[in-house]
Amino acid sequence: MKILLADDSDLILERLQEMLSMYEQVDIVGSFTNGVEALEALRILKPDLAIIDLKMPGLSGLEVLNEIRKKDKKLKFIIFTFYTSEYYKTMAIKAGTDYFFSKIDDFEKVSKVVEEMMLQKENYKEYYNKNLLN
Repeated sequence: MKILLADDSDLILERLQEMLSMYEQVDIVGSFTNGVEALEALRILKPDLAIIDLKMPGLSGLEVLNEIRKKDKKLKFIIFTFYTSEYYKTMAIKAGTDYFFSKIDDFEKVSKVVEEMMLQKENYKEYYNKNLLN
């Protein structure tokens, strides 16, 4: 599963990379510290999941999300932020995020989403191999 990370904090990026490295099926295809680079990479690399900070230099996570959603409705998004007020949460949901998590409390929730996505992908492969190839 291909994952792209975007956060203006190197510490958060390192922590996410460390957490995700425990999954053999995860390939971190890019790690970016600004929204402009993240948007360009999302268009080129086509990951399965993007974990993006709300506030970044260049473009915000919401601006990146709005641009991607114009052409790609399937890419899963996690907005991962310190700004967890209802205002930002509502804005992110309206923009099309799949998940909105706090950097303070929700690192484990990011792991759960990754595990669920890997399980869904594995179940689809099993179903496809079992039912469609026979």
